[in-house]
Amino acid sequence: MAYIEIRWHGRAQQGIVTAAKMIGEACLRSGKYVQAFPEFGPERMGAPVKAYNRVSDEPIRLHCQVTDPKYILIADPTLIATVNVTEGAPEDAVFIVNTTKSPADMRNELKLKSKKTLVYTLDASKISLEAISRNVPNTPMLGALAKATDVVTLAALMDNFKDNYSKKFSAKVVEGNITAMTRGYNEVKGE
Repeated sequence: MAYIEIRWHGRAQQGIVTAAKMIGEACLRSGKYVQAFPEFGPERMGAPVKAYNRVSDEPIRLHCQVTDPKYILIADPTLIATVNVTEGAPEDAVFIVNTTKSPADMRNELKLKSKKTLVYTLDASKISLEAISRNVPNTPMLGALAKATDVVTLAALMDNFKDNYSKKFSAKVVEGNITAMTRGYNEVKGE
């Protein structure tokens, strides 16, 4: 069975568990089969957190941790020094990193050898601060994922967010997150 695996690395309060859920919801609406689940250590602000997705055109019968993610999103680049963010990544993995550094600099920092590995960067923290007045880089990173991969479209992410989160958040917060996704899509750089 063919399925796509995604792994998110971040810290508590950066919205990566919600981002994995949003990918799942948007892909489900697009007719895909999905899984979205978190992995926590101690639940405290700033603690390292991982979240995962599986996406497939067929039912997913596997129920275990994601070990070989094709797509790896890093919401907090300080984790690179303490967490093995490249673990299980295939040669043709795609990394999307929230950083002000260039893709070439991140390739070196991640110690990636394969030329098949793609690296994308964006300043998702800056985008989220400007768009929603909080450092929650998840929605700009979702936009970057839509641009860098064919996992989900930006339109599906935005439609899902509007439909599922407009009851939970004010119109201003919803529009800010839509803006953040769009900017993430437009501002991500890759090599």
